[in-house]
Amino acid sequence: SGLHFALQSFPPLLLSGLRNLLGGIGLFIFAAIRLTPVYMEYMNVVKALESLKQEAGAGANVQSFQRTLERHFEIDDVKSITPKDIEVSHDGGTTSVRATYDAYAPFIANVGFIVHFDKTVTVAGASGP
Repeated sequence: SGLHFALQSFPPLLLSGLRNLLGGIGLFIFAAIRLTPVYMEYMNVVKALESLKQEAGAGANVQSFQRTLERHFEIDDVKSITPKDIEVSHDGGTTSVRATYDAYAPFIANVGFIVHFDKTVTVAGASGP
């Protein structure tokens, strides 16, 4: 057959290198596929934190922030962090919320990825440049 003859005309080292290159590219693509849900969830967390800016008016407190985040996390199916894990800090006239968490993405067999996320959003007060 034509393909068999064409493959025989390549040096064995070239075929071995090509096979290794394609295998490496395949592993990279598989890793990206496995990490995609983790980063999608992070984007949902950031979106939820950003939504707190609208609620940061008069009377907003930690409990109201947690209720808002709980609604967003339930709708967006966020599982790696809970509203109680969100830190709310007041510094002068500025209120900030911070989400710091690790998310796990399985890869192959007993190998996986742990991704650390840390996002702070100023929800009320002075805004810097």
